Amino acid sequence: MPDSHPPLIVQGDMTVLLEVATPLFEEARDGLLPFAELVKSPEYVHTYRITPLSIWNACAAGLSPERIVDTLNRYSRYPVPENVLAEVRDQAGRFGVLKLERDGERLLFSSQDDLLTERLANEPSLQPFLGQRITNGSFQVHADHRGLLKQALIKLGRPVHDLAGHVEGESLSIALRESTLAGNPLRLRDYQAEAARCFYASGTNEGGSSVVVLPCGAGKTIVGLACMQEVGASTLILTTGTTAVRQWMAEILDKTTLTADQVGEYSGHRKEILPVTVATYQVLTHRRKDSTEFTHMALFNERDWGLIIYDEVHLLPAPVFQFTADLQARRRLGLTATLVREDGLQDDVFALIGPKSTDVPWKELEGQGWIAKANCTEIRLPMATALSLDYARAAERSKARIAAENPDKLTLVRKILDLHPDDPALVIGTYVDQLKELAATLELPLITGATGQRKRDELYEKFRNGDIRVLIVSKVANFAVDLPDASLAIQVSGSFGSRQEEAQRLGRLLRPKSNGGQAYFYSLVTRDSKEQEFAVRRQLFLCEQGYTYQIQNASELLERT
Repeated sequence: MPDSHPPLIVQGDMTVLLEVATPLFEEARDGLLPFAELVKSPEYVHTYRITPLSIWNACAAGLSPERIVDTLNRYSRYPVPENVLAEVRDQAGRFGVLKLERDGERLLFSSQDDLLTERLANEPSLQPFLGQRITNGSFQVHADHRGLLKQALIKLGRPVHDLAGHVEGESLSIALRESTLAGNPLRLRDYQAEAARCFYASGTNEGGSSVVVLPCGAGKTIVGLACMQEVGASTLILTTGTTAVRQWMAEILDKTTLTADQVGEYSGHRKEILPVTVATYQVLTHRRKDSTEFTHMALFNERDWGLIIYDEVHLLPAPVFQFTADLQARRRLGLTATLVREDGLQDDVFALIGPKSTDVPWKELEGQGWIAKANCTEIRLPMATALSLDYARAAERSKARIAAENPDKLTLVRKILDLHPDDPALVIGTYVDQLKELAATLELPLITGATGQRKRDELYEKFRNGDIRVLIVSKVANFAVDLPDASLAIQVSGSFGSRQEEAQRLGRLLRPKSNGGQAYFYSLVTRDSKEQEFAVRRQLFLCEQGYTYQIQNASELLERT
C-alpha cells in the first residue's frame, strides 16, 4: 500500500468513494479518471461509478484490465470486492471479441466466441443487419449496415472493434504552415501532435475514427487541422453555428496552405460546397414544414469526403447520428471538451464516431501553462420575502426558473464587475428576459439567439479588440466562440443540471492570458432552491477535472472592497 490511509473505498455496486482529505487524493483521482465517471463531489468524499462504456473507452485508449485492477487495488482502503474485479475483467474482455474486417470486397462481422455468435445470430435486433453466414463465427454485412450493426450491438452491451478501414476520399493537398499569416511561428504542442497521431494511427485500419477530448482553449481546432493534414483528403466539418463556421474558416486559412477558393461555408447564410466545407448542425437538421425529410442531408454525399470532423461532438443532434450510421467508410473525428451528454447517448458517440483516442486532464494542461488557471466561486444569495412566497406557491417545473431569475443577482453582478475593473468579462445566462434586464440596467451590449449574425460578429470583434470590456451573452456563446482575452465570467443562470454547459462556460476563460493572469468564474445561485440542487450537478465534470468551487455568501461578497 502506498499510504497507511489509502483514499478509495470500492463498493460492490461498481461505485468508488474517494476521500478528499488524504495525501494520495490527487494521485488516486488521476488514476480513476481514465476508467470511471464522477457521480457527485461533496466536500469530503467524491463518488465515482465504473461503467461498461468507461471501461471500453479505457481499453480503446490502450489501458489494460490489469492496469485498472492494479489502480483499484493500490489505492483501496479495503479489499476490492471480487465481483467488481470480475466485472472489470468481463467488460474489458468484451472489447475486441467482436470485429468488423475487410475480406477483399466483402465486409465481415466476426466473433471469437462460438456461443456468443449463436446468441447474436438469433438476436431479433441484429437480424436485419447480418447477411450470409460465411463460417461458424462470421457473417457478411452489407456496407450500408456497418454503422447500424455497431449501434445495435452497443445497445446489447457488445462493443465492436471496427477494423474494416476507410475509403481514401477525394485527394487534397494540405499542410500546416510554419508560421501564421501574421508571421507568428506555428508549431504543434506535444499533446496536439500526439492527439493527431493517435487519431490517424499511421493510416492503419485501427486509425481514423475516434474522439479527441481536450479542454476549451487547448487548441482542438489545431488538432483538427493536423488530422486534416494527416488524411490529405476533402473534409466536411460540422459545427454549432455560423460564428463557429467562420472561426474554423479563418483558422484554416491562417494556419494551413489551403486558399480561400478551397474553403466553403454551408450555413443559413451561404451554401458553398468546396474541397473543405464547414457546415452548421442547424442547417443539416432543417426540415420544411409538413415534411419528415431533412432538407440538406444530401450534403454528406455531395463530394467524396475523406474526413468528417464533428466539432463539439457531445452536442451531435439525433438526426446527424442517424446519418452518421451510413458514413462508416469515411474517417470520422469528434472534438469536444467533455463527452458528457445529458441525453445519455454517449454509447452512440462510441459506436458511430469512435472511442476516445485522446483525453488530457484539464489540470495537467493548466500545470504546463497551456490553459489559464481558474478560480471558481459559487455565490449563494437568499430570496427576498416576496420572491420566497412566489417560489413556494409555484409549480415544481417553475421553481428553478424563479430562483434563477432572482432580481437581487443584479447587485452581485455590479459588485463583481467593480471588483475586477480591468478584466474583460462575460455575463452569461439562460433566460433572455433576465439578460435583457441586466443589459438595460447596466447599459451593456447583449447577444442572444435573436441577434443577427452581422451584429454578433461586430460585438465579438469589439470585445476582442478591447472596445467593449463587458458583454452579456445567452446560451449562443456556450460553444465554439473564440474570445481569447475573456478572463472573468459571471454565470447568472444555467440550463438545469447541465454538466457540459458548466464546462463550456468555464472554457470561455481558459485560453492563456498574455499577462499570465488567472481567470475568475463566478456562479450566482439562489440559496435553498432548485437552482442550488442543479448547481451541485452542474459542477460535477469540472470537479472531476480537479477544479474546486469556493462557496461564499452574497453578504460576504458585498462587504469586499
